[in-house]
Amino acid sequence: MMATAFTAPAQAADEVQVIELTQTACQFVEVESKDHGYTSNSKADCNEINSKTGAERLANSEVLKLKPGKYIFRVKNENVPYALGFWVRGDGLVNRASLPSVSGGGLTQGTTKDYEITLKAGEYVFSCPLNPTPDYKLVVEG
Repeated sequence: MMATAFTAPAQAADEVQVIELTQTACQFVEVESKDHGYTSNSKADCNEINSKTGAERLANSEVLKLKPGKYIFRVKNENVPYALGFWVRGDGLVNRASLPSVSGGGLTQGTTKDYEITLKAGEYVFSCPLNPTPDYKLVVEG
C-alpha cells in the first residue's frame, strides 16, 4: 500500500501553525491513522515491536505535507510510562546538514510539549528516539 498525505491547512506567511501529534507506545497515532495498542515499558520493547512491524507501518503511514513557514509541533505523551522526546530533521545526510532541525526530551506520561521550528522547503523525517518510532516522512513544498 502506498503512503497517503496528511496535509495541514494553508497559513499566512507570518502565522505560526500548530501541528498536534500524539505518541503512544512505539508510534505517532495521527500519521498511522490508528493507535495499534502496543504496550511498552522501555525503549527495548519498541525496538522489538518495530523490528517486526515498523517497515510495514511506515509504508502505510501518511506523509505529512506542509508549506514553508513557522510551526509548533505540539506533542503529547499518551500513556507511555517513561519520558519521550521528539525530533524533526532533514531526511538523509545532505538534508540533515542543510535543513532546520528541532528536538527535545522530557516528555513524561500525560504531558504535552511544544517544539517550534521554521521549516524550509525540503524532505524531512520526524520520530522519537526515546520511544523508538519509525522515521515518518514530512515534505515541505510550495
